[in-house]
Amino acid sequence: MRCIGKVAVVTGGAMGIGRSIVEGFVDEGANVLIADRTGAVEAAAQLDDGSNRVAGVACDVSSQDDTEAMAQAAIEAFGRIDILVNNAGIYSSLEPKPFEEIDIEEWKRVLEVNVLGQALASRAVVPAMRSQGNGRIVNISSGTPFKGVPFMLHYVASKGAVNAMTKALAKELGSAGILVNAVAPGFTMSDGVLSNPVQLEKLQDISLKSRVIQRDQLPGDVVGAVIYFASQDSAFVTGQTLVVDGGAYFN
Repeated sequence: MRCIGKVAVVTGGAMGIGRSIVEGFVDEGANVLIADRTGAVEAAAQLDDGSNRVAGVACDVSSQDDTEAMAQAAIEAFGRIDILVNNAGIYSSLEPKPFEEIDIEEWKRVLEVNVLGQALASRAVVPAMRSQGNGRIVNISSGTPFKGVPFMLHYVASKGAVNAMTKALAKELGSAGILVNAVAPGFTMSDGVLSNPVQLEKLQDISLKSRVIQRDQLPGDVVGAVIYFASQDSAFVTGQTLVVDGGAYFN
């Protein structure tokens, strides 16, 4: 129960990796607000055991109004915000292709959600964290920028930006007692990935063969690292990106 009594906001928390992270926080004793474009309220109803420790709110993280409403919803439901997990992002719907063939509007949307979305969500919760004198922001990145994965240039670029923002924001917010770290998963068998046959065909086998741990990565494999960065176990750690990919990349 490393997060007992804490309040965590998880963007993109209705399904996939985000849903597993929400479940991990509930198991660790936290109150959780699920923020997602769709399914947040329904997911909260499924996970709450009657103790009103899980709530949900519709949120598009690329919208400043939505992220500000998200932060207000967390405060109204639980009175404070201790942890933000910036999990919402575009990946599983993308089709690998040469960079010359990536549609410009797709480029813009990936950057809006994966980069600006994390900045807006952080901007929305930081005032509450500043007033408390502490807080944790955990950005979900990716192992792809470390390995230079081809044919998904917009996605790789967006997650490289997340790694850079993690370092810069850690320095900017450290004096306020707010720690900022990132977790970078490898190719994960999330709900979205499982529904994308093109990604499965092109990436599943090559990802599996590149790992020291020879099995598929599951959403639950990411949870422990997130809880570590959200708990007192990492009280003297900030600005770091931890790659969680079964040993495909050594940092």
